[in-house]
Amino acid sequence: MKYKLIIDKNADEEIIVKVHSPSSLTEQIENLVCGFSGDDYIIGYKNDEMRKLAFSEIECITVIDRRVIAIDTDGCEYKIQDRLRELEDILPSYFIRINKSTLANEHKILRFNAAFSGGVDAVFECGYKDYVSRRCFAEIKRRYEKI
Repeated sequence: MKYKLIIDKNADEEIIVKVHSPSSLTEQIENLVCGFSGDDYIIGYKNDEMRKLAFSEIECITVIDRRVIAIDTDGCEYKIQDRLRELEDILPSYFIRINKSTLANEHKILRFNAAFSGGVDAVFECGYKDYVSRRCFAEIKRRYEKI
């Protein structure tokens, strides 16, 4: 396999991938390219502070008390002005819905804990826990079975 990257600020951006047959890698490349909006961050607010939050440092985005909150790798909470549905359109494909009010960075999920009641919780690297709905868990299982 060959890899070639040419950086030319004057040229139009173009991505060409030549492969013998489609695979999970080509699917990931397609998702990455199609999901990229040009920005790799969102703006978060905490007290009087405004901060760029890179997608890679966001563990999850959830709704708490009718406010959209992004939780970063340190466990800090930042208010986001966009709605969850709007964020779902601009976030990369590795953000998955785990319930009606939470989008999770699947790279930051440490494990899924099964509760005695039959529910499942997602445990993130920063220590935050959130429940996973049955419908979303079924979709997550299907996604992992493809790998």
